[in-house]
Amino acid sequence: MSIGFAALPRSYRTDDAVKALGEFVANTGLSVGDKLPSEHEIMAALGVGRSTVREAIRQLQALGVVETRKGLGTFLKSRVSGSTVHLPLHVDTGQLRDALQQTLEVRRGLEAEASALAATRASAEDIDRMRAALEEMERVHLDKGTAGREDLAFHLTIYDASGNPLFRQLLEQIREAFEHFFEKPFDRPDFARRSFPFHRELFEAIASGDAETARAKTFAILDIVAEDIEDMSR
Repeated sequence: MSIGFAALPRSYRTDDAVKALGEFVANTGLSVGDKLPSEHEIMAALGVGRSTVREAIRQLQALGVVETRKGLGTFLKSRVSGSTVHLPLHVDTGQLRDALQQTLEVRRGLEAEASALAATRASAEDIDRMRAALEEMERVHLDKGTAGREDLAFHLTIYDASGNPLFRQLLEQIREAFEHFFEKPFDRPDFARRSFPFHRELFEAIASGDAETARAKTFAILDIVAEDIEDMSR
């Protein structure tokens, strides 16, 4: 393709698309402010679907590399290469229990502070997005008994409402480890189900501007996760 991409193999992942976009930026000499190829051009060049391209762009947005302007396209915000655009951290352990405990320690620091900041900084639009994500999580949870991806989506709205883009950027770096919490650990769909009611209490604390209660409710959720890790790994 004239835009300089090479098609990805069938075993591609979104990470491969992110890396390909980074290499494109490095190899073509794009400058900050320049426009990237269109979604359609990237899809055709890489041989991937629209959802993969959009997820790759979303990750680059979260990392502060690009910005999408409605009706205009996607523009470069920071110079990158394929080797530096995304450096995911992996938990190097063969034991799921240990991996989840290590990730939980990171979650405690990030999520408690993000929740407290969201309580003091969230805009009306942030609260609306948070409420919509919570209601979708509750709907799926009541229907299926679990709502892993919707749970993650709710927490992402809190990260965004913190007003600090580094929270989302850090999450992108360790997203793979975080997602262990939302893939039925130990083959138990009821994992951390007891934390479900605390999510609405967390939302209410943020919506009312109560940072200390927001922090406390976050810890309450994560304490239940820690207890279930111990119980289910025995």
